[in-house]
Amino acid sequence: MTEIPFQLKLVQIENPDALNFILGQSHFIKTVEDIHEVMVTAVPGAKFGLAFCESSGATLVRSTGTDDASKALAERNALALGAGHSFILFLRDVYPINVLNAIKMVPEVATVFCVTANPVQVILAESAQGRGILGVIDGGRPAGVEDADGVAWRKDFLRMIGYKIR
Repeated sequence: MTEIPFQLKLVQIENPDALNFILGQSHFIKTVEDIHEVMVTAVPGAKFGLAFCESSGATLVRSTGTDDASKALAERNALALGAGHSFILFLRDVYPINVLNAIKMVPEVATVFCVTANPVQVILAESAQGRGILGVIDGGRPAGVEDADGVAWRKDFLRMIGYKIR
């Protein structure tokens, strides 16, 4: 076993419109078409952009989507991350709760690092071979523990947006 030098890097996800996105890792170029099919099947008319970092062969960023701006945003972020077999999917007018389980069921998807609209920093390891995602910093630190008013607000909010029965 040989120790190999590496560096830690921190990359800020570019997300000026605070879109929901899914950052994950898969293992095959087929991911691009399979996630596209999941999106258009799960939410007809879905607007999204997907980019996938190929880690062998041509090592290109492969992309698809139904929304040009979201696709371009995904491509820019994928290039900035440069982590083999990672993918980033930006959702416009679609909520992750509607597609997440279907995406996790795509045979090529190995893991999901985060699903959020928060500001995100991605922790990368970089060696002479390439880059890999170690984890993410998703949003801010907790300001405290919710009190009774916080519980009431949370329950009211979930009912207001239609995710719980009134």
